Amino acid sequence: MVITTLIVILLILWLLGFSMGAVGGLIHILLVIAIVLILLRIIEGRRPL
Repeated sequence: MVITTLIVILLILWLLGFSMGAVGGLIHILLVIAIVLILLRIIEGRRPL
């Protein structure tokens, strides 16, 4: 449950970064972190979201 919450928060921050024109590097770091967390959930055998 905690990982799901982190994934959702990171994806929302990533989307807000695109709409607000935030620093490009930060957007990509957030995206990479969210993808890693999703992959960890898949590897653990749970549903991605």
